[in-house]
Amino acid sequence: MSDNTNNTAEKRTLTENIFGAEENSAASIGKEHLGKYSNLAVKMFHTGVLSPKEMLYPAFGQFAAKLVKGLSAYRTLYFVNVLKIDMAYVTVILTLISIYDILNNPLMGAVYDRTRTRWGKARPYIVFSAFPYFLSTIIMYSGATVLGDRAGDDPKKIIFIFVMLFIQETFSTIYSIPRDNLVTLQTACPKDRITVGLLQTYIGEVGSQAIYAIFLPLMELNNKGYINVSLPHIFMILSSVTGIIGCASNIAMAVGCKERILLQPKPAPLTKSIFYILKNKYAFRNFIANFVVSWWSDGGYSWDVVTQQEIFGGSIPSFIAYMPYNAFDTLSITLIPKFQKIFKGNNRNAVIALRMWDLLTNVGMCIFGIPNVHRKWVMVGIYALFHGLNGINNGPSNVFEAELGREINDYTEYVTGERPDGTFTILTDLITKVTSPLNALLTIKLFKWSGYDSTLDILPWAQGSKVVYQKVFFLFIGIGVLPNIIRMIPYLFYDLTGEKREKMYIALNERRALMAKEDELNKELEEVITALDDAQ
Repeated sequence: MSDNTNNTAEKRTLTENIFGAEENSAASIGKEHLGKYSNLAVKMFHTGVLSPKEMLYPAFGQFAAKLVKGLSAYRTLYFVNVLKIDMAYVTVILTLISIYDILNNPLMGAVYDRTRTRWGKARPYIVFSAFPYFLSTIIMYSGATVLGDRAGDDPKKIIFIFVMLFIQETFSTIYSIPRDNLVTLQTACPKDRITVGLLQTYIGEVGSQAIYAIFLPLMELNNKGYINVSLPHIFMILSSVTGIIGCASNIAMAVGCKERILLQPKPAPLTKSIFYILKNKYAFRNFIANFVVSWWSDGGYSWDVVTQQEIFGGSIPSFIAYMPYNAFDTLSITLIPKFQKIFKGNNRNAVIALRMWDLLTNVGMCIFGIPNVHRKWVMVGIYALFHGLNGINNGPSNVFEAELGREINDYTEYVTGERPDGTFTILTDLITKVTSPLNALLTIKLFKWSGYDSTLDILPWAQGSKVVYQKVFFLFIGIGVLPNIIRMIPYLFYDLTGEKREKMYIALNERRALMAKEDELNKELEEVITALDDAQ
């Protein structure tokens, strides 16, 4: 009997060593230690601390990120139509880069989580990685002006693209993990974070819309011979402007924003923190859902460009098709307070309802659009209607979903005492890399299935086939419906709402106050606590 008891104790100890939280997590510290800071913790939860510039700088950083994302939407088009690289080569290159990410992302995630400097955790990386990241982006999209219109299997082109993607991806990882987590390190007040999320949504949207508004008309005018600005020069100009804005805005963000969230002075070992995702049931469910659909593909081509230029018929009809969405997207900011009132601060219910809204608009576009793909103005009207309905909830959807993601990360800190945001990417990013061969295979299969001939000029109805354009429109709108449904399932079981959510945040802030008061580990947090104490 004694031997069995000892064996059980040893097993329990081993389990706790591998999966257990740190001893001083908010969920495990006794209330006698945390309770004396309860009033202060409530104030930290409800009192905003961000200055106007600390709200705007992350939004400008998001603006730059959206500019790059806007360019990335045309990346495959740039490789295939401008550099004339065969789609098979492009797929192989992107697959190799994904394999490289298997090593790159986990390494950066682990290093980031173990970073403790006098300037903070995220800010040093943003300062020193922004320049090489945006510079590599400029060079990659400017390459066609130097390499010219050689054969698609020219080794110089293939090597150039591989090397530049390698460099860009390296610094993208170093830059993006800290940038994406900076807001959660700035403030403990959800209202602050929602305000920053709102600004990021709209200023960022201006960035992505700017690329679309400039690129497509220039490409159309050039293809029709009205202007003599080649696509290689268009990509070079847009990437150069993006790079300059990106460097300036991100360095300003890193210098001008304070990190106030107190972290463990000595992080847990990697072998332990990597399993913290198992302690966070909400993050683990999302991980499973993403794994299930990580092999999914839309064919890997710029189907939005094809739809706008070849089905809608050019920039003017496309402008009309997107006009309701662009108008409602901007106006939807006024609906955020109304949605907050409707859902009574329950971010989970808001995200589920708004995601269902988006899914229904996509299904509607497919049901009515695919049979009418040969009717230009009917398609413009269908897209304007359903995409416009999608735009009505865009602001609330982005803000609520971003805050829900931060709540899930905060829950990890609550149950473990750690914020292994970077280490989590080891698992969450790894799933897409593990399944990348399947994704690459499906990309090639779907591109062939579409029957789309990328060697033809991108002009209205250039393919001359209703069936081809029906497949194109499905790959643009419909193929993402199933993955979005699966990714929504975990939120049906999300219960970190209401009183449970507030108690978690109060306990987190009590722990932060305890560490700041008794260990003096964070100057910025001490300033906040002193100010709140004085106000009290």
